[in-house]
Amino acid sequence: MELNDKVYDEIKQKCARGNELADSEKYQEALTEFSKALELLPKPDYMWEAATWLYGAIGDMYFQLNDYSASLDCFMKAQKCPDGMGNPFICVRIGECFFELGNIEKAKQYLMQAYMLEGEEIFLDAAPKYLALILPLI
Repeated sequence: MELNDKVYDEIKQKCARGNELADSEKYQEALTEFSKALELLPKPDYMWEAATWLYGAIGDMYFQLNDYSASLDCFMKAQKCPDGMGNPFICVRIGECFFELGNIEKAKQYLMQAYMLEGEEIFLDAAPKYLALILPLI
């Protein structure tokens, strides 16, 4: 299934604006743009490929805002969308969220999965503590 062009163009515009705001570290405003884009998807939204990256973008903004519970919720939803399962970025963010929420065993599981999918490169933009957590397991 494909989105009609009008809806897809509107989503792309909101995402472009969201990315600009995120690049300027205006995470709350970016979150609003990405959320508006997600609302444009027909229901159920998890059936659309766009939902994968929209939930990822929303989850990333929550992560930047240190709202790890909301971030985890979004990334768990992203996993259920097309191509979400096994996505290294989604795995690493889920692991980081579990780490920040104090669930170290789950953090190890997801961080190791991200490492197995993409190696150390997936951790280049991450705080060193996340890779350090799994280094003894490698």
